[in-house]
Amino acid sequence: MKNDSSHLSTNRRQFTKTSAGLLAAGTAALAFPRRAMADANSKMRIGFVGVGGRGFGAHVKSLTKLAKEGAPIELVAVCDVYNVNREKAAKYIQSNLGNEPAQHVDFRDMYAKENLDAVCIGTPDHWHAKQAIEAMQAGINVYCEKPMVKKVEEAIDLVKVWRKTGVVMQVGVQSTSLPVWDHANRLIRAGQLGKVLMYQTEYFRNSDLGQWRYYELTKEMNPSNIDWRRFLGVDDGLSEEVPFDRAVYRQWRRFWPFGSGMFTDLFVHRTTTMLKATGLRYPARVTGSGGIYLEYDGRDVPDVSTVVAEFNEGVQGLVTATMASSETPIKQVIRGHHGSFVFGNQEDFDQFTFVPERPQVTHISPKEVPYEPQIIRPDQRMPENKNHAHFQNWIDAMVANDPQLCNNTPDLGAAAIVIVNLGARSYRQGKVYRFDGDEMAVSEADGSWAKRWEDRSHQRGKPEHVPGWEAGDTGSKIFDPDYQKLEGPWVDGKDPAGA
Repeated sequence: MKNDSSHLSTNRRQFTKTSAGLLAAGTAALAFPRRAMADANSKMRIGFVGVGGRGFGAHVKSLTKLAKEGAPIELVAVCDVYNVNREKAAKYIQSNLGNEPAQHVDFRDMYAKENLDAVCIGTPDHWHAKQAIEAMQAGINVYCEKPMVKKVEEAIDLVKVWRKTGVVMQVGVQSTSLPVWDHANRLIRAGQLGKVLMYQTEYFRNSDLGQWRYYELTKEMNPSNIDWRRFLGVDDGLSEEVPFDRAVYRQWRRFWPFGSGMFTDLFVHRTTTMLKATGLRYPARVTGSGGIYLEYDGRDVPDVSTVVAEFNEGVQGLVTATMASSETPIKQVIRGHHGSFVFGNQEDFDQFTFVPERPQVTHISPKEVPYEPQIIRPDQRMPENKNHAHFQNWIDAMVANDPQLCNNTPDLGAAAIVIVNLGARSYRQGKVYRFDGDEMAVSEADGSWAKRWEDRSHQRGKPEHVPGWEAGDTGSKIFDPDYQKLEGPWVDGKDPAGA
């Protein structure tokens, strides 16, 4: 990519085409040239797909602020099926930054015409995979609002494209940019909790309107102002054609074709941070349950639900919620044999609590580890605004041309999607699902999961551990009392303990 004073002029789409042979040969890191930042006037050209709701309130506003602070970016284009959203976002950028961004209805037109270096995607869930994958294939870096995609199969495809193209992609669970999760992971890998057994997390809400109906409907939302067919994605096979409906357009999270309610809007937040803290990724078995027990408002998605994920590392993960009671949530906790990390509720944490197990269990002297709760504060400062920090992290990764610098990479985003999506699928289809992380394949579960652990126990095996475990047998043993020597089957009437 050339480093001139106008903008990053080499079109990544053209470069990607000429690099196809290299990619096929496995040189994914050469998908586009490393960006050189020697010229202070060089700026990354950013476009936006979907600029209503969070696409405007978080994406456009956060990057506008960063541009005003001197980040090497320029906001050059906006795309939305709703003309009111397009015009509002374009006017905001122009009034704050001085340039008039191009306006598009079709994201493909924007990708083709605007010579973009990066794009922010803030559309309904059912569009995320297609818009992100086509951007990456064009050599465009991506910020995609959570959930990364809607379906397990889309997550698998997206990660493949991300690895092949080598672009920088950030998934918009902004709380992954808080220092607590990396700090907790370092302590977990070092063995502070001992063998990790379980995490639990939550997302409790309440409303007298019904969830997602607080997104206001207006008269301006009509077929004259909204490209309805494009919103549905009929021509891309994303949805069937249905009559225009303001509620479906504005409150789409209530309906299965476009979102998955709390599973992908809320559970994905909490699940992602639990995976980041524990180091876990893809589950081995997932179950989902719940129902619509109160909010009979024409919705598809439940107002009460729980998802349980089981991991090959011998850990169970639980995320649970009601959308109809908010004053009595469970705490967010990671539990181990030697103690637990308690994070409390919500997600803006600048500290957490270590609650040790009693010395009679841990065999650790209270002089070494005091038998009382301890407040743990990360070394890094809590950011004042996690949206700002998450976008800054994305920009830093693009400047360095290092996809792994992102705090929420697509492989983490995909793992969260596998859990919450299979939870939703389990709820709807009444089945338990198995996921094979090696083959990246979904199947119906059977009795092999329970048998695996029973066999391990009967063989007196050793526990599994979370990825990156550095603590050997710390917190991973139980001790046999003397009387356990009397254990064992009597064969031919003989006492296994002898005379």
